[in-house]
Amino acid sequence: MNRTFVAILATLILASCQTVVTDPAASLRDSSNSRKVHEESLRMIMASQHAPEKATIDALQGLVYRPGYDTETRLEGMRFLLQQDPTKLKRTIRQRLPRVTDHAWLRALCQFVADYDLKELDVALVSSWGRPWSGNLPEVQRPEYLALTRMLGPSGAVDAVWTTFLGAVKPSENGLRYRCWDLLHRLGARNELIELVIAENATGSEHPTLRSVHEAAVDFGTIPWNREELLWVHKLTEPTRQIFWQDAQQATTKLSHDRRRCLELRDLPVAVASARHHPELLIAEDMEIFASLQSRLAGRPQYKEQNGGFLPGQEPSHDLAAHHNKLTWGDLAAMSIALDAMEIANVRHHLFDYAERDRLDEGTEYGGVVALDEQGRFEILEFPPRFRVHDLRFEAPQAMFDAGYTALFHFHYHTQKYRNKAHAGPGLGDMNYANATRANCLVLTYVDENTLNVDFYRHDGVLVDLGVIRRPGIASVQT
Repeated sequence: MNRTFVAILATLILASCQTVVTDPAASLRDSSNSRKVHEESLRMIMASQHAPEKATIDALQGLVYRPGYDTETRLEGMRFLLQQDPTKLKRTIRQRLPRVTDHAWLRALCQFVADYDLKELDVALVSSWGRPWSGNLPEVQRPEYLALTRMLGPSGAVDAVWTTFLGAVKPSENGLRYRCWDLLHRLGARNELIELVIAENATGSEHPTLRSVHEAAVDFGTIPWNREELLWVHKLTEPTRQIFWQDAQQATTKLSHDRRRCLELRDLPVAVASARHHPELLIAEDMEIFASLQSRLAGRPQYKEQNGGFLPGQEPSHDLAAHHNKLTWGDLAAMSIALDAMEIANVRHHLFDYAERDRLDEGTEYGGVVALDEQGRFEILEFPPRFRVHDLRFEAPQAMFDAGYTALFHFHYHTQKYRNKAHAGPGLGDMNYANATRANCLVLTYVDENTLNVDFYRHDGVLVDLGVIRRPGIASVQT
């Protein structure tokens, strides 16, 4: 072969293998380009004798959040931008870091923040940390925690979460505020958090939730657990519920210090009902109430949901003793109050009348709340569903939640037919509802035309079959 021809061919092949970049900013901005193109584009940008133009700054900012880049290319470009325009880099990280879902890049990005001691980005780190990690990584191994600790010291990470919570006062920061509160509980220092809330001066505060949380901590010795309960306690401080708040405060003062620290918002109506109907429940030992419940439930027919949607082997037990280690004073008192309410003929009459209307309506399940009226009597409040889905679902409307803030129980029916014992008890969706709302819940299921099975349940898988109730005027119990 002609040597000249071979030389020309080799030159052409070499040229075709070389990376040719004519517009480095555009080439870098296009994350679909190859790593070599990105590296060459960044090299040309960094070698330029001119200050970066707007298009170049935009391309460099995109290294923080656009997918498709090699980690080293990202970091090299960010180091260059930190030199050229630190304000824009910090603003980009502040806005984008909480949205990063790539675990490997999130680790590298958090490490970059710590390496350059960018303490002003603590809120971005906290916001990102507040989102649950899909791999269930322990909180103290999260990259955000590690970065905060390097910059702020051993206690700096937790302090930053609390400070961020206090500073999140704008409507646009609602999500951040709720994430901070959730994170503070995930860190497991609830008693310390109660003390922080009590010590914080909430007088005249413009914080959307601090005043109500502070008042709950001072008056009841407890605070909300999650977003729903933050909304709940805020509703309880409204003027229309002032009488309930006062009744709850008076009732809970009779509880021991340790019992108050274990209170939840769902326990406040239970304390009020106990003070009105059975004051001895407020001071009785847990084992004493538990033994009384065992005695009352002994021999009662019980039924179990046969197809609740739970994973095999994870169906919760319906037996009182099975949940002994989880049961709080509030649980024990709530079940005692529920049994008392079901013994009242007017209550049972209303429940059966409502159940019959539910059975005849094939477009939805029915539901409502069990509450105390102004005279302290048990009452059933009905609420139409927020929207109708099908006969196996009840969508609780906002009006029901509003009533439920001072009510004893949320309840719904499984009464599609008279002989429905195969579906007695909450399913997976019902248990998820209890986890989200943290309310005390009841589900009532037809066993036969004159018999309803009653199950109590709440968050964290606690479920107890309270036996059956009979239609008023029907004496015997069919099993």
